[in-house]
Amino acid sequence: MATISSASSGQGSTTKTDGKKGRSSVNAAQALAKQKALEKKSKKYSLPMGELAIFTQQLSSLLLAGLPLVQCLEALQDQTEDQCFRIVIRDVRGDISSGNSFSAAVRKFPNSFNTLFISMVEAGEASGGLAEILVKVAGYFESSVKLTKKVKSAMTYPIAVIGLALALVNVLLIFVIPVFAAMFADFGAKLPAPTQFLIDLSNFLKAWWWAVGLGGYGIYWGGGKYVSTPKGRRTKDLFLVRAPIFGNLIHKIALSRFCRTYATLIRSGVPILRTLEIVAAASNTVQIEDACEEIAKHVSQGGQVSEVLAANTFFPPMMKHMVKAGESTGNVDGMMTKIADFYDVECEATVASLTSLIEPMLIVFLGVVVGGIVMAMFLPIFQLGAVAGGLQ
Repeated sequence: MATISSASSGQGSTTKTDGKKGRSSVNAAQALAKQKALEKKSKKYSLPMGELAIFTQQLSSLLLAGLPLVQCLEALQDQTEDQCFRIVIRDVRGDISSGNSFSAAVRKFPNSFNTLFISMVEAGEASGGLAEILVKVAGYFESSVKLTKKVKSAMTYPIAVIGLALALVNVLLIFVIPVFAAMFADFGAKLPAPTQFLIDLSNFLKAWWWAVGLGGYGIYWGGGKYVSTPKGRRTKDLFLVRAPIFGNLIHKIALSRFCRTYATLIRSGVPILRTLEIVAAASNTVQIEDACEEIAKHVSQGGQVSEVLAANTFFPPMMKHMVKAGESTGNVDGMMTKIADFYDVECEATVASLTSLIEPMLIVFLGVVVGGIVMAMFLPIFQLGAVAGGLQ
């Protein structure tokens, strides 16, 4: 019996050991699959501008403290919480350890490191002042992120209110109005035009809601396809700049981005033709791209930047005069920085004024839409005597 018990105990221990090994193998396989998925994703990982600004600021601080570049990247790799970006930093550090330059290493990840960052790193390596140039890049990124956050925060409230209004209108049309329609059907008289229109619209939505959804998606998909074409993109940019309420703000943001990017690159020693290429790519605006192409042709023929700006209606007269003054004093980058600071302040003031203007406009919008629906549905009740006359 003792022998049997001992054998049973040994068999149970073996089973438990096999079970633990099996679970360990499954966990290892899952971890390996997850790591492979992250490795694949990191090749095309798009790093948010805010994260890139933090990375650039931290890297410049470590370099200014005297740490070698590889050691700086190792420290940043250990502390980042973004697993995909951690793999990107690891690969960049591995390339540098293998003898490649920093600019060549980050160029392999164009979605994580934009053209501006790569060009500034090249300029820093050429001049031997990589840390100082990264400080300027970090300041540029932080300014861009700050301005973007302010615009997004100003847009959040009206988008939320409009979305709530649309949801409320759909609830009224699909669920509430049919109840009134059934009640009005017993009157047996012709309903007022607004009430009849809402009832017909409610019946249409209830019967063809899927067609409305498909139509909306089709318009969204078709609009996206059109905007992705050169002609559609040009049409979109021209419309945005001329838009009645937000066009002025979009115009100022484009001017601020143009001036700050130009000033940062020129101050860091990037050649002017290369600067114009980067500015055009970073602007994401057709008007700026056309202007940069025209400026590049004019400058290569011995002309000045201010001469092109003076002939382009996209740039305001104040900007043209300040750039011309900067060319006269040899301080174009300083003037561009001042212009960018001015338009940043203008953008903040415009956002504040739009926020204060949008609130009452949204209240009026909600009052007209919801109040109009309520009034249209209660109109037959207010005219009950005339409508109910059909029953007599």
